[in-house]
Amino acid sequence: MKLRDIAHSRTGDKGDICNISVIAYCPEDYAFLCATVTAARVKAHFGDIVQGEVLRFEMPGIAALNFVLKDALGGGVTRSLRLDAHGKSLSSRLLDLEIPSADDS
Repeated sequence: MKLRDIAHSRTGDKGDICNISVIAYCPEDYAFLCATVTAARVKAHFGDIVQGEVLRFEMPGIAALNFVLKDALGGGVTRSLRLDAHGKSLSSRLLDLEIPSADDS
């Protein structure tokens, strides 16, 4: 299944850093998200787009994960000629991550 089947997402940016939140639709799925969507998987999923490290922060009170992707925006809004200098489409790309079904884990 796709990550989008159990979560939604928002992005933000600051310079060359993209911030992506992954929020479980159902709080019961939060532990599964924590076990499945690691910083290493996110970094691998984005491939060459993310040149720096990926940090993950857990927010159990709101059933969300927050990922900080460093060196991910081609220099940032004022320095990049990318079509998506703010990185807004990166949330859609992350939600396309293939994860096992919760029944399979």
